[in-house]
Amino acid sequence: MQQVNIHEAKTNLSRLIERAVHGEPFVIAKSGKPMVTVSAYTPPPDPSGRVGFLKGRLDVPRDFDSMGQEEIRAMFGGAE
Repeated sequence: MQQVNIHEAKTNLSRLIERAVHGEPFVIAKSGKPMVTVSAYTPPPDPSGRVGFLKGRLDVPRDFDSMGQEEIRAMFGGAE
């Protein structure tokens, strides 16, 4: 892994970032002492992307809203 001093990193930051994005992380050092590692950012998975992940795999019956009405009425003692 390449090590650069702070002055060199400030001077060549755009070029160094491009290299890191393409898989070449680097270390920024101060007076020869490594301080930070710079590497490409990997975003966490988007939890909202799970919506619809079963689309096309399930069939919801047309009478879904009324399924089991008689059984529910019987369980709760309701009568119409």
